[in-house]
Amino acid sequence: MMPRGAYRIFDAARVAAAYDEMAAHLNEKLPDREILLLPVMTGGMFPACELARRIRRPMRLDYVHATRYRGETRGAEIQWLHWPALPAGDETVLLIDDIFDEGHTLAAIRDRLPERYRVISVALALKQHDRGLARDWVDVHGLVVPDVYVFGCGMDYKENFRELPDIWAVPSDD
Repeated sequence: MMPRGAYRIFDAARVAAAYDEMAAHLNEKLPDREILLLPVMTGGMFPACELARRIRRPMRLDYVHATRYRGETRGAEIQWLHWPALPAGDETVLLIDDIFDEGHTLAAIRDRLPERYRVISVALALKQHDRGLARDWVDVHGLVVPDVYVFGCGMDYKENFRELPDIWAVPSDD
């Protein structure tokens, strides 16, 4: 059952168009060689799968599992659950997450990646506010969402609704 007062921000067609736009941009920006897709679990696997179908490069896939939310609607300290076995060479890494809210999780992951890697940070949604890192810190984003709690397309509401093809919001914590 949908959370009380939930409302749709972007429908599935607009989300799909955002993925198309992001992939077109990445296809122009990426080198013509193998890349490493590195989704941030759990939410980042949804946009990573959508982008993997649209990016025209050979790719390997691994993941990082770092979380600040653990089923809550407010972030806390980062908990590291899985770190990938990273290749030794120079890599182009697409670090993919569902949402760029304050940016602390993506920044912490990026800081742990080897300096020799070219890291491109990607988020389906960019939350509009002035907390955390500057909004231009993320390299590629698809949609700008208001400063409310959003879910769907990988983003959860109390560990549910990640699978929704639309992006929804709740006016306040239930």
